[in-house]
Amino acid sequence: MLSGKNILIGITGGIAAYKICELIRMFKRQGANVRVVCTPNALNFVTKLTLRNLSQNEVGVEEFDIPDFKPEHISYADEAEIMIIAPATANTISKIASGICDNLLTSIACAFKKPVIIAPAMNCNMWENPVIQENLQKLAARGYKILEPENGFLACGYEGKGRLCSLEKIYDEAVAILTTKTKGKKYVITAGGTIEDIDPVRYISNYSSGKMGIALADEAYHCGNDVTLITTVDVTKPYKIIKVKSAIEMQEAVNGEFETADFIIMAAAVADYRVKNKSDQKIKKTNDDTLTLELVKNPDILKGLCERKKEEMLKRVQHDRIIVGFCAESENLLTNAKEKIQKKGCDYLIANDISRKDIGFSSDYNEVTIFDKNGGMIKLERASKSEIARGILKVINE
Repeated sequence: MLSGKNILIGITGGIAAYKICELIRMFKRQGANVRVVCTPNALNFVTKLTLRNLSQNEVGVEEFDIPDFKPEHISYADEAEIMIIAPATANTISKIASGICDNLLTSIACAFKKPVIIAPAMNCNMWENPVIQENLQKLAARGYKILEPENGFLACGYEGKGRLCSLEKIYDEAVAILTTKTKGKKYVITAGGTIEDIDPVRYISNYSSGKMGIALADEAYHCGNDVTLITTVDVTKPYKIIKVKSAIEMQEAVNGEFETADFIIMAAAVADYRVKNKSDQKIKKTNDDTLTLELVKNPDILKGLCERKKEEMLKRVQHDRIIVGFCAESENLLTNAKEKIQKKGCDYLIANDISRKDIGFSSDYNEVTIFDKNGGMIKLERASKSEIARGILKVINE
């Protein structure tokens, strides 16, 4: 399965370091080329000889062990397709988050521009430390894949969250990234709720947090694709971000990326209407009990994209572009979704029920039904938005 794939495993100084020997074997059984780099403290828990025999490669530890003209940390970073840091201690996590490069492993991490998986393991009190959580959030925002530790009995005698997650979880995550069929494609993804100004201090918007669109962008990026996220939400990511505000701005941004896109996923909640004559000055309260705003329709961005694709097909423009829409409904989900995909003309439509409190807007979880233009329907049961995103990408690439 992994024949010809180059995997770099970074091991830091935690008791769970011994478990990584089996992870190396799991990758080797599938034909992967595995290289290992350790922090000096990691060798207190697992030997260099063991790791070398299992990986069938020399093990990197010292930053200035340079066998040729190329700095070793750059050599490791260039050769590997994915980097896995497991177990990742609080110390190493904080160094990487702060850009500190004081050993070979952290120097490689700083130079690594491809997918990185971090599997933390530490004492439960360390895990709960706000500084560590802030550093993890910082890394996640920059595109690192964080596999959270599990609850259980810890080596220090405590019981709580801090145990290294299962090796199967790390393995599956790496395989999903390395074997995806979508690698090398360009994804244009929208996220967040658009904002339509009423005056300088008031606006019309919706409850969309942008989490689903961002999860889709993260997963597409982790699989080695070229990603452009067009968002109303402030985010820092390793891929291209276009910040917009209104539906008009979003339309302009999407249209500007259309020509080079292989996939366009419209996950944003775009306002259907905007104020016809927004005020340049704050609207003052009067003695009247009511205030009337005249609204006009916003452009239907999704429908416009589908019409543009149809025009291309009529002109025999050869570009196998896939357009995906989203449908947020509070009632009659399936009926409304079937009508919408026919009306819009998109290749796929992702429908989710916003009336449920355990999924949808602002939640970290979702449950969706994927409709295709040929009448097919696939349901993805409730799961984290990252898992739902992965499921969506798999379906639209089949």
